[in-house]
Amino acid sequence: MSSHVVFDAKQNGSTEPRVFDYTSQLAVGETISSAVVTAAVYSGTDASIAILSGSPSVSGPRVTQKFTAGVVGVIYKLTCAATTSASNVLVLTAFLAIIPTVT
Repeated sequence: MSSHVVFDAKQNGSTEPRVFDYTSQLAVGETISSAVVTAAVYSGTDASIAILSGSPSVSGPRVTQKFTAGVVGVIYKLTCAATTSASNVLVLTAFLAIIPTVT
């Protein structure tokens, strides 16, 4: 099962967390055991795709990943695969646009 969300845009000079929320996908008593977040370019050009900052953290039904840098104008497709206590793999896909730093 895969769902799609759109995150608020991120300024290219900032490091900001975004949350993948699995509340509606977990069965009663099921928890998230681990998660992996990957990034790809959905629209635009970024050869390095180095926007992930550290590893994701799990808190209850939510997975938080920090994102850094990014190329202005690029939209990234972010995929979070969470493995649950029932050995299910739940996938959420999000889109993140990078905007110029506002001063």
